[in-house]
Amino acid sequence: MDHRVSAPNVAELYRRAAERWSQLPAFATRRRALQWVPISFAELYRQGLGLATGLIELGVAPRDHVGLLGDNRQEWILADYGIQLSGAANVPRGADVTDAEMIYIINHAGIRVALVETVKLQNQILRLRAEMPGLTDIILLDPEAETAHGVIRLVDLVARGEELRAGGDRRAEARMGAIKPDDLFTLIYTSGTTGSPKGVMLTHANVMFQVDTVPITVGCTDRVLSILPVWHIFERVFEMLAIACGSCTYYSSIRTFGEDLKQVEPTFMGSAPRLWENLHDRILKGVRASHPVRRALFHTAYYLAHQYQESVFALRGQSLALQPVSRFWKVARWLGHGLRWAILLPAHGLFNAAVLERVRQAVGGSLKATVSGGGALPVEIDRFFNYIGIPVLEGYGLTETAPVLAVRTESSPVVGTVGPPLAKTEIRIVDLETGETRYPNPELATGGRGQRGEIWVRGPQVMKGYYRDPETTARALRNGWLRTGDLGMITFNDCLKILGRCKETIVLISGENLEPGPIEERLRQSPLIEQCMVVGQDRRFIAALIVPKLDGLRELGWSEGGAAELPDNGRANQMVREEIRRIISAAHGFKAFERIHDFRLLHQSFTVGEELTNLGKLKRHVVETKYEGVIREMFEPTTGKGKTHHGR
Repeated sequence: MDHRVSAPNVAELYRRAAERWSQLPAFATRRRALQWVPISFAELYRQGLGLATGLIELGVAPRDHVGLLGDNRQEWILADYGIQLSGAANVPRGADVTDAEMIYIINHAGIRVALVETVKLQNQILRLRAEMPGLTDIILLDPEAETAHGVIRLVDLVARGEELRAGGDRRAEARMGAIKPDDLFTLIYTSGTTGSPKGVMLTHANVMFQVDTVPITVGCTDRVLSILPVWHIFERVFEMLAIACGSCTYYSSIRTFGEDLKQVEPTFMGSAPRLWENLHDRILKGVRASHPVRRALFHTAYYLAHQYQESVFALRGQSLALQPVSRFWKVARWLGHGLRWAILLPAHGLFNAAVLERVRQAVGGSLKATVSGGGALPVEIDRFFNYIGIPVLEGYGLTETAPVLAVRTESSPVVGTVGPPLAKTEIRIVDLETGETRYPNPELATGGRGQRGEIWVRGPQVMKGYYRDPETTARALRNGWLRTGDLGMITFNDCLKILGRCKETIVLISGENLEPGPIEERLRQSPLIEQCMVVGQDRRFIAALIVPKLDGLRELGWSEGGAAELPDNGRANQMVREEIRRIISAAHGFKAFERIHDFRLLHQSFTVGEELTNLGKLKRHVVETKYEGVIREMFEPTTGKGKTHHGR
């Protein structure tokens, strides 16, 4: 049963959670292997009130914008408590913030007080302070670090606030009582895949709708592992959901994630596609390296699980439905899958317990569900984990929608979709050329199901707008409808399926339109390809930038150097060329104009903060600029196919 706390705003949520869950652990910090230090809901709220009072004493006014620069840690959530309880809004950003981003965000948002996580960030903001004239106070989160002159320690500010409260100061409670649903909860500057950062204004009403509505059931006995960037709204909503439900959140990191999975044995976590791609690769690599008998057992177990689970999905009406099906075929299909289910049940049960249970231990063995968001989950990865019994539920949303618009649930796990829209969330599918609404369309017998177009959304989670940018706001929002820029359709079992990005569509000089996403997704499933980007706008054909996998090449016999030697190595290029031809072919459903005519190997991976956003999305404009010469070379008539380049 769901016992989540409901509240009109985030500050009140924090207060009610402290009352309801009191001495239960709210968050836990890893000190070392097997040693986690928890903080209770009541203690976190008490310290939050102290920090809020300290911030008010420092001059933070109601609805002020307070900077919060850093990554996942207990002090981050304490800082959020303090900011919310003081009636202000936070402006978060990760520790990898660049100089240009820091200057732009602090000046554009009008930040006077900024909390920073580390000494490195402290020194960075001090070095740039002359370019941020409105900034008056800097607070360092790390309790074990030395502060520079003029910088305030978080623990000291909390202590000062608690001292004031001991003397009867109740300004924080007064601020909390004055918060309105339409007040800003946070101002998030999107890193984005194109252009300059935009300040997304999310209100208390936006985020509390998510906390109340997201159809994920967790309780006070659940363990939530936090691995995604906490400053991103996707992770923040799940942490707030955990607070509302009394669950304990354990802060992990990329470095310790594998170990933490086994030690914490989480029952729920927010996740990103890249995490599952890496885990999938590790599992299959282990299978390939195992004894032939073990390999055979795994492949047998997976084949049985695949067939069995497909029948289960069909019997429950949870198979992907892209076309209408007659009643006769529904009955015939149901009978066929019922027979297959009965035949497979004993064998699947045996292999599931004996073989696949060991695989499930890779994520701790206790995972009830995980919601994958922030990018498209490759369908083969999606199927793999759901077939073997690890329930990966894909969701969809944007920073501008706080963020969830649709999500698969345990009762509606339609693989290949992002599930049904949330309650009170309206979806339109709009024709890109005519602007006509294709779904919902009562004039069509199907109601518009199966029609493709841009996804427009309207609902309580849609942002207030972009801060100090009325023109961009007007382009994105029309009569409450947000244009997402994503292509999609509603399936015949009323789930949303994402088809790609409107802006990513490549138009060849012949007039053919294609989506690079599915091609890139298929390429990344190769054991030889780590990362890739398809290019070809206004060209005769498409080409690709490829970051190869060293381990994959070596497993197939390549042993002629390291990453730096790869781009100019003929053998490596030949192996990748043959792999691309095999994968992007008619046999795998690709049309002739979707075939890759040329490629270049790169010796440097795409990295977060440069070519990738914090959630691993390609910043296509950045890649195109960085490799402008390489891309031009691929389309020159004199260039030979498969010639390589370092990507200088």
